[in-house]
Amino acid sequence: MKRTTIIALCMSLVLPAFAEEAKEGDAPKKPHKPDMKQVFKKKDKDGDGSLSKEEFVGKAKDATKAEAVFAKKDKNGDGKLSEEEFLARGKKKGQ
Repeated sequence: MKRTTIIALCMSLVLPAFAEEAKEGDAPKKPHKPDMKQVFKKKDKDGDGSLSKEEFVGKAKDATKAEAVFAKKDKNGDGKLSEEEFLARGKKKGQ
């Protein structure tokens, strides 16, 4: 009888912790958003503090689309993106 009581007591203390852990594990994970400053630094192969079109496009699956994005982000038209231009968010459709 004492053994059964001790086991039941231990189980009542341990199981809730596992239940909470299971709930957290079941929650859908948010997609990981990359640190865009780190992305900029990684793309800046020559370390000059700006991205050329070649550095920006890199190994993009759709080079034409990447070049169009580059042109849109290059606000001053100097053919390279400063960190500020790279990090700037574009307007969404309808704004």
